[in-house]
Amino acid sequence: MSTHHNASYPGICAGSIAAGKPARFRTAPRLQQALTAGMERKALGWLARRTPACINSDHLTWLGFAAQFLAGIAYALARWNKYALLLVNVFLALNWLGDSLDGTLARVRNHLRPRYGFYVDHISDTFGAAFLMSGLACSGYLHWQVAFGMLIAFLVLSVETYLATYTVGKFRLSHGPFGPTEIRLLLAIGNLALLFRPFTHLLGKPVLVFDLGGVIAIAGMLAMAVFSTVRHTLELYRQEPLP
Repeated sequence: MSTHHNASYPGICAGSIAAGKPARFRTAPRLQQALTAGMERKALGWLARRTPACINSDHLTWLGFAAQFLAGIAYALARWNKYALLLVNVFLALNWLGDSLDGTLARVRNHLRPRYGFYVDHISDTFGAAFLMSGLACSGYLHWQVAFGMLIAFLVLSVETYLATYTVGKFRLSHGPFGPTEIRLLLAIGNLALLFRPFTHLLGKPVLVFDLGGVIAIAGMLAMAVFSTVRHTLELYRQEPLP
């Protein structure tokens, strides 16, 4: 679940449709400052140059979406067999491959489709996140209220990011050191921890590890959304003040 690398990247429209002219689509610069960004960029470039010609960015987008859906199924199956958590990690890796490589492959081959890529990539992210969190809610490793709280916080942060992309003209792929890849890594590490210790203790009481992590994630995403909202509101107000 993420706002991540796209088959093509977002932008803002300029021009007059009313005048009978098609709107001009200007791609927005991508802001990526996550911990793994440098290594990931090199790895994706290497993979893109070696991807067979019969595979295109659409295939990879579908791979990423299908893998996220299957990760949700595997989380649900973990309610009966904890080793299904290992399957979740496999699907998270495939989700990273499809979701991250599609945009790099499109750029390497000069097959960019800015509007199509932006729309398809992010609507698939939205449905994929819903599948993933629904599966997690059924897993028994955290309460469903926390799972859906995480989904809501993710969607709030995503909406703020998309609105800022259109109005401010900058597409933020990461917030501080955290991006989609870091979130996948944290989930994968957490899944391995669940195999051995699904509970921890807080104030002397047993608490599900993912409940604690989920509450922290909700607070973090909402804080990022509020901070970005205030910053972008002030920036836009300075650009368009009242007379």
